[in-house]
Amino acid sequence: MHTTKTPQPATSNSKKMVVLIVAIVVAMVLLVWGGTALMSKLGESSDKETLAAAAAPDPATAQNREWTGTMDFNGSELGVTLFGDEAPKAVASFLHLAETDFFVDTKCHRLTTGGFDILQCGDPTGTGSGGPGYEFGPVENAPANNVYQRGTLAMARTSDPNSNGSQFFIVYGDTTIPSGAGGGYTVFGEITSGLDAVEKVAGQGTSNGQQDGPPAAPAVLGVARFK
Repeated sequence: MHTTKTPQPATSNSKKMVVLIVAIVVAMVLLVWGGTALMSKLGESSDKETLAAAAAPDPATAQNREWTGTMDFNGSELGVTLFGDEAPKAVASFLHLAETDFFVDTKCHRLTTGGFDILQCGDPTGTGSGGPGYEFGPVENAPANNVYQRGTLAMARTSDPNSNGSQFFIVYGDTTIPSGAGGGYTVFGEITSGLDAVEKVAGQGTSNGQQDGPPAAPAVLGVARFK
């Protein structure tokens, strides 16, 4: 609507409303890990998505036990333990993807810093929109206190607790993530050695200079094997 009136200074109430709106927006940005921004499902597909299993692997293949092994990260070796007894669906999927070299040469596409210390990986498209061609849920083994300890491996998902796929995140510093309506995020393993390689990437920040964005340094996964 057009008007010829001279703009008036904002009233005290108007200023308070602006501050409130800004605060709400900031809070929503900080809590995106509990919503759809964690892992978009819209976007391009890849050959790896086409080659992945049509359905999520049988949780029984996790054998209700811990698995130990390694995963290549930027040419360094990460020691990894998987919790097949506590997160059988996620571990069965991760084992399947590792055995089929799904993760080889995939880039970790998202880094958050400033006390929210997470590196997100596992997307074959490197965009945050890719997956293995299947989804599974619900959430398994989420921490009751919402604290994801340094070294934790956890599944990324949208606000839908049944939207786990291939994307996961590495926690390189103790991080609190509100569980939201979906019930948190599945903790399926931990990094037992080599986390300094991840911290080295995190130390170089994001490519956009913000606290949430693509890592500025290369962060590439390689072969992963478990027994």
